[in-house]
Amino acid sequence: MKTYPLAYTEYVVYFQAERDYFECHEVMEEYWKEHPADEHSLAYVGLIQLAVGLYHQRRGNMAGAVKMLQSAYKHLTDEHLEWLGLDSVELRQSIAARIQALLEGAILYADIDLPIKDPILLEQCQDICQSRGLSWNDPSDCSNEHLIHKHTLRDRSEVIEARKNQILLRQQRKGGSSNELG
Repeated sequence: MKTYPLAYTEYVVYFQAERDYFECHEVMEEYWKEHPADEHSLAYVGLIQLAVGLYHQRRGNMAGAVKMLQSAYKHLTDEHLEWLGLDSVELRQSIAARIQALLEGAILYADIDLPIKDPILLEQCQDICQSRGLSWNDPSDCSNEHLIHKHTLRDRSEVIEARKNQILLRQQRKGGSSNELG
């Protein structure tokens, strides 16, 4: 039985059940950064970009959506998509059609579904949904402000504090090294 990284199955659940593209991005980016030598790392980048592209489109940032979706299309090769248990032809066609529609001025948002080919992956993800009380394949709730504008509404105090600490450490190192030389 094939096993997928937990981060990937979480990505699929966020993508297909919650339509929380921001969390898709977060969970895959963390995994990708922790596994830089993974042979499928470009596919993870493509998945991140796919989620970010849809997040941008749903928020009305069409230029950002096109840019991310074009990049996702380049990274999501047939080989990687098949390894991820997805129908590569169907997904790449969906992405290409969305890019074309956006370039032609379409602004109405519609979800893209991940065409899951591997029944084991589908069952794993649906089991996760059932355990969490989530519905599989429901459309985005475009009235949910938190879902649509998550990156601007989330609590970033920990991130801001960590950045301040990093700046202080760099300043201390610079100050320490110049004192040692002087």
